[in-house]
Amino acid sequence: MKPEILQLPKISDPRGNLSFIEEENHIPFKIKRIYWIYDVPGGEKRGGHAFRETEEFIVALSGSLDVVLHDGKQEYRFHLNRSYYGVYVPKMMWRMLENFSTNSLALILASTIYKDSDYIREFDEFIELVK
Repeated sequence: MKPEILQLPKISDPRGNLSFIEEENHIPFKIKRIYWIYDVPGGEKRGGHAFRETEEFIVALSGSLDVVLHDGKQEYRFHLNRSYYGVYVPKMMWRMLENFSTNSLALILASTIYKDSDYIREFDEFIELVK
């Protein structure tokens, strides 16, 4: 599968909008882990790794950020700045989160529980594995 922007339901209301995510409906996997990234200092990047088995869905709940992905041949760049869509990240995709705005909040839904052995932390090793 390729990485892609997935739209989420958006229920508009003058009192404030509402969006939601349902596993295996709006995203193509069951949710096993949820985490969030916040208070990222200006100019910092997060990520810099790939997962052997984990699929992810990344949403900017507040503010904005860029999701930069690489499949070993091609780079994909997604700018997230609305909470009613996010980026689906397939397994074996090098990922970097960057260009965080002030007070941004990134929500990440993952298909697996945390397991250190799932991480590929060196880009050269990643490239060898996807050949």
